[in-house]
Amino acid sequence: MEIRKRDKQEPFTTKDGSTIRSLLDLSNAPVKGQSLAEATVPAGTQTERHYHKLSEEFYYIMEGRALMEIEGQEQEVGPGDAVLIPAGQWHQIRGLDEVRFLCCCAPPYAHEDTYFE
Repeated sequence: MEIRKRDKQEPFTTKDGSTIRSLLDLSNAPVKGQSLAEATVPAGTQTERHYHKLSEEFYYIMEGRALMEIEGQEQEVGPGDAVLIPAGQWHQIRGLDEVRFLCCCAPPYAHEDTYFE
């Protein structure tokens, strides 16, 4: 059985500028097909617009409001919203408040699979 305590996972900054706390991924568990992380984007800041060639992502907003942009379409999201980001699609999230969300990637998140304009 693999269980990881959130508070024991060290946060780090990803290539896109968000602060991530890996909950289950290649760095801390015998993960094969996906990864789960908690991400935070402070109010008034945003991730760098990017895409992943391989990974499909789900964002699940837990706290705060943000503007989610995918392929030029923008919509406000908040607690309880789940967002699908297909592989290969440009995206960015901007914190209207400090926004905290879960991010699931399949295959697992990798810095090498993050591409910028």
